[in-house]
Amino acid sequence: MKGNQLTTFYIVRHGQTEWNVLHKIQGHLDSPLTKQGKQEAKQTAQKLKDVHFDAVYSSDLLRAKHTAKIIALEKKLEVMTSKALRERTFGEHDGSMGNEYTEKTKHLLEKYKKLATDQKWKFKFAKGYESDEGLVIRFITFLREIAIAYQGKTILIVTHGGNIRTFLTKLGYAEHGKLTPGTFKNAGYIIIESDGVDFFLKEVEGIDYI
Repeated sequence: MKGNQLTTFYIVRHGQTEWNVLHKIQGHLDSPLTKQGKQEAKQTAQKLKDVHFDAVYSSDLLRAKHTAKIIALEKKLEVMTSKALRERTFGEHDGSMGNEYTEKTKHLLEKYKKLATDQKWKFKFAKGYESDEGLVIRFITFLREIAIAYQGKTILIVTHGGNIRTFLTKLGYAEHGKLTPGTFKNAGYIIIESDGVDFFLKEVEGIDYI
């Protein structure tokens, strides 16, 4: 990258949705933000009000797009969307209740726990399920492309909890499997710098991890 200019990313999780409240698996399906979810997005917008963003990118799923529009509103920036920022799909389990998913996959979880870490990254819990490896490669590839296109700039990314947790794990923030669903709060965010190849974690805001 010319002049070694680093691109800064603010990567935000969407606000609370109706399915978050019901503990339903969203995956590539969607549900609208709750009143609380909209308020969470507004609170994050307030926290980031003094940050100058050069561009805003969001997952094309409604919950992320709506969150992005709330944050970008006062900055008068267009929200561009990409499927590369989507949550993982859980395959046939998209739309299932969380407890039903746990029950149906508990035998696979026992198998998963016995695997080496590199095998866990590739593991799929259902037909059509996107592995951690597939998710993080998709996500990182997009970020690298944006880092090169906007070198030295500051970019807002609105995406999903699974993406952020898996990305943080890849960066070495936590051991594989430690950042379970719910540990990264709705409308929480991380700040990352990138030279188009490597990523440097600067700040984590809104994680509940012990």
